[in-house]
Amino acid sequence: MEQIARNAKQIAAAVRRRRRELGLSQKDLGGKIKLRQATLSRLETGEPAMRLQTLLDVLSALNLEIIIRPRTKASASDIEEMFS
Repeated sequence: MEQIARNAKQIAAAVRRRRRELGLSQKDLGGKIKLRQATLSRLETGEPAMRLQTLLDVLSALNLEIIIRPRTKASASDIEEMFS
């Protein structure tokens, strides 16, 4: 399912949701891509200082990708509802 993410918290929620869908713990996922569980925890809470390469590695391990496009006209509340 496609998800719209406009900020770190929304990206974090999408990553966490996908990891859980795949039945992986943070430790399991970290082992696949040589990241500490604590690093994944920070990413999944939307910590703003996360390295872009770390995010890309996690997305790859979860078989996800980023698509860059113009913003939709959806309101912030409409987007938040998608994550409920």
